[in-house]
Amino acid sequence: MTITHPKKHLFPIRAATRRALLALLGAATLGAAAAHAEGAWTPERQVTLIVPYNPGGGTDATARAVASRLSVLWNKPVVVENLGGADGLIGTRRVIEAAPDGYTLLFQVPSVLLMKYQRSLKGIDPVGQLAPVTAVATSPTALVMTGTLPFKTLPELVAYCRSKPCNVGSGENSSKVRAQKFAADYQLHDMAVVNYKGTSPIVGDLVSGNLTMAFTGITAAMPLHKTGRLRILVTNGNERAQALPDVPTSMEAGWPDSYSVTWYGMFAPKGTPARVAQAIADATREAGKDPHVREALAVAGAEPAFTSPAAFAEMIRQDDARLGALVKRFPLED
Repeated sequence: MTITHPKKHLFPIRAATRRALLALLGAATLGAAAAHAEGAWTPERQVTLIVPYNPGGGTDATARAVASRLSVLWNKPVVVENLGGADGLIGTRRVIEAAPDGYTLLFQVPSVLLMKYQRSLKGIDPVGQLAPVTAVATSPTALVMTGTLPFKTLPELVAYCRSKPCNVGSGENSSKVRAQKFAADYQLHDMAVVNYKGTSPIVGDLVSGNLTMAFTGITAAMPLHKTGRLRILVTNGNERAQALPDVPTSMEAGWPDSYSVTWYGMFAPKGTPARVAQAIADATREAGKDPHVREALAVAGAEPAFTSPAAFAEMIRQDDARLGALVKRFPLED
């Protein structure tokens, strides 16, 4: 009787199985690669993040913290470029005119929503030519006064400005509107609104006493507030700022209807593919997990947001309605 060795039967089966498994593995690998190529995006060269204001303010500080971490995550440089002027319009226009490929981004604040009300733009809406990518952080605005005056409460400041000439500094459109509203609410008809090109010169004039007060973010003011060289009288959120728990809100101080919270947000040119915008939003959210980014936001008095493009678009819609109602009462001047 002839006995057939089992290996002569098993070997062909094992080879066939191996070939089938390799085929399946190859298909899965190709499928995963195709899915990755279809759904993910990472930059292949330098990304430029435009900050349309001068260095030194909260917008600049927040942008630089995020850009530094994105450079690590992407292994490509993310360069912050300050392009100030025209209340943020110059830098904003640079991004509007850029290729919609994810390599030129804009870091902006709610003032961008008011540009369409400037007479020089003749109704053109820059936001309509941008794609919302993500809100990065939020921070209440604040009423900051010079440290050369002894007042520590909002009513004391108002009483002083009713008896003496006072001025209020503004670095961008939304703070101009807030300043006009403050003057109207307290009937400070002789208060002069002084326009600046950024936060740093405002802070300098507050410290020297050339400026009575200003509406601005809390970032640049906090260190000098702690030393007494200037004073943050109130913040303009619904709740006290986490970074300034001892400073009352404007509503607590007796100024109702004064809500004003700044978001720091990232935009891309209109027409940027949705998958590119989503990939940038995802990477920015990941950057926000870094302790150094969290610390930078806390130092700036900002709280993390890191939204999806859709959620950021909804934030913009709500703020657009709120600010639009204000600017109808207090028109912007070019």
